[in-house]
Amino acid sequence: MDILLIAGLWLDGSAWDDVVPELDALGHRPVPLTLPGQGDGATTATLDDQLASVLAAVDAAPGKTLLAGHSAASTLAWLAADARPEKVAKVALIGGFPATDGHTYADFFPVEDGAVPFPGWGAFEGAESADLDREARDRLASGAVPVPEGVTKGVVRLTDERRFDIPVVVVCPEFTPAQATEWIATGEGPELARATRVEYVDLDSGHWPMITRPRELARVLAEATN
Repeated sequence: MDILLIAGLWLDGSAWDDVVPELDALGHRPVPLTLPGQGDGATTATLDDQLASVLAAVDAAPGKTLLAGHSAASTLAWLAADARPEKVAKVALIGGFPATDGHTYADFFPVEDGAVPFPGWGAFEGAESADLDREARDRLASGAVPVPEGVTKGVVRLTDERRFDIPVVVVCPEFTPAQATEWIATGEGPELARATRVEYVDLDSGHWPMITRPRELARVLAEATN
């Protein structure tokens, strides 16, 4: 099965470099995406541009796909599932929950000159970055791409309720399945509260398992195709 890999803020397709060969070895076709304005050399892009890029990959796949969205891109994966419910076999959400209709995509950090630069590690102290050594931190920070304001402040539009029937795997890295379940039950994940088939997978890592636990993450994604 094609597994579309959509990284979160500041990351391009190379973030999945260590996951791709593991998925290849497990018999799948990983497709790491470099999103418009987030590694393709463009300095401007919108959320609609990024969604169009994901949908192009979904449409190019010979069959149904597994959409794997990391962090903020959990929303991007969910948007693609909403737009192509007949082409998506399952959605894997890695360290993030999808935003709801009418909310902004990822308006979390300050904008500078029309883009949101990587804010530094101070914003991620604690469980999110605890498993990153200095080399991994340098790798992530040096490759970080400022995300255009048109992406982060884009408004999420969801229109097809068939998305709620698509199976979802919530991959829990810096938090536990019990925490994720509680957050959803208390209203922090209303989209997932309406999903009919949700399972949770614990992954002992920080917020960037594609860097620190690529083999384990690949196995989780491969198992999600079953």
